Amino acid sequence: MEGVVFKRRLEIRWVSAITDFLLAGMVVGPLAAPFLAASRFPLLPVIAKIIYFMGTHVCPQPNMGVALVPPYMMAVCMRCYGTVAGLLITRVLYRVTGGKGFYWLSQYGWSGVAIATILMMAYPLELAAEVLGWWSFHNQVVTLFGLITGLAWGLFTMPILHKWGR
Repeated sequence: MEGVVFKRRLEIRWVSAITDFLLAGMVVGPLAAPFLAASRFPLLPVIAKIIYFMGTHVCPQPNMGVALVPPYMMAVCMRCYGTVAGLLITRVLYRVTGGKGFYWLSQYGWSGVAIATILMMAYPLELAAEVLGWWSFHNQVVTLFGLITGLAWGLFTMPILHKWGR
């Protein structure tokens, strides 16, 4: 019985480690891409191209990224980066609280799913409002809507992905 428990904890730790690795890539990659692209070292612009390729396939408006090293921009727009920031905030919060708190939505079952789903709609609703011409792209606005979506995702998924800390 003890071997089964150890194996299960090891599996959960791997899920947590892989999730943290992917989150670290999502946090660092879009910021690093312009610096890597501007580098004179031969391999670094190639890495930047890979990051930009990935950004182009996950972000609906990568051409609206912030120019950190003109003319090179972040690999994603601030809406997407706001979402990543929300995930990072909830990961840090989960690490601090150990998953204890009323705000972790997964503990509420289907009600938590409903709340998370409603909050996650901030990103697509803001994007739709922009596409429909109700307002134009503004970095602070899209960052806020992305942050709300990222917080909702994180408040629901972090306890599921990192439950080894309990």
